[in-house]
Parts: sequence; C-alpha cells; structure tokens
Amino acid sequence: MKILLDESLPVRLAPELHGHKVATVMREGWTGTKNGELLKLAAGKFDVFITADQNLQYQVNMLRAKIPIIILAAKTNRLADLKPLAPKILLALQNLKKGITRLS
Repeated sequence: MKILLDESLPVRLAPELHGHKVATVMREGWTGTKNGELLKLAAGKFDVFITADQNLQYQVNMLRAKIPIIILAAKTNRLADLKPLAPKILLALQNLKKGITRLS
C-alpha cells in the first residue's frame, strides 16, 4: 500500500509501517500545501493519507475526499508517542475504508 505521511508527523515513523511504501509530504515537495489541495494531490498517487491534524475534518469537505485518511491522536507528535500506534495503523490499513479513521 502507498502511504503519504503528513508534514506534522516525523519521517522516522515510516519504518514502523513495514510492508508498505511510505512517502512524506516533504519528499513529495508539497510542504505548506493547504489540506484540500494536498488531499487532491495525494488521491491520485497514494492509497491513504496519515496525519495528526485533529482539525482536518473541519478544514476540508470529507465527503469529497477521494482518499482514506487516518488521524493519529497521541500525547505529542514525537516518535516516542506515535510509535505505540504503529500496530493500530497496520491493522487499520488492512481494513481501510473511505473517510476518516481515528487512532489513539
């Protein structure tokens, strides 16, 4: 599965998602792109978008999102706090559905 990590997440989270091809917003050259446009760009190239942006659902029309989104809720966006969510992310990827999946 092709995964896009938002710029709010540490790049070092990528190896935790073993078995998947993981790219970042920064590596794609999309840093600073507004969420609506970012989701449009990602939909043509990736299978899922992973972010820690808790306000994403209020910033874009989720009914128009053409890519599934996983929102991570951890104490901070540091790898130490996000790493325990990796098994939940991998499980969610197996049962991925359109729309938003929240993991904490």
